Amino acid sequence: MTIAREIMHADATCIQENETLEIAARRMSELDVGALPVCGPDDRLHGIVTDRDIVVKCLAKGKDPKTMTAGMLEQGKPITIDAGADTDDVLRAMEEHKIRRLPVIENHRLVGVISEADLARRLPEEQVGHFVEVICAAK
Repeated sequence: MTIAREIMHADATCIQENETLEIAARRMSELDVGALPVCGPDDRLHGIVTDRDIVVKCLAKGKDPKTMTAGMLEQGKPITIDAGADTDDVLRAMEEHKIRRLPVIENHRLVGVISEADLARRLPEEQVGHFVEVICAAK
């Protein structure tokens, strides 16, 4: 049985909640990713900021990414999965919440993130196809 730890991208880089969206955008560009986990001073996950969040919730509303922080975009408690969870639980969580990225937690700390690309690389075509179908139908 495959577990979350085997699917996840282990080098998840956090942006601190007090860092600006300009820094977040630059870091996303450097890392070639579309989202960053947002961590607080306690290094625990507080949320996720996406490139789309920066465009829609900051730029499109005339706000300044040089002053708006990643923490200002936090909304509710992030959906996460335990590193030892099996793939059925991973897919269920992502499908149920209609999310394309799932932070992986171990001992209350972020250890990785599972994205659609991670699923595509590590799961059978049939499982990935069903996931994509469910997520795309949500729009």
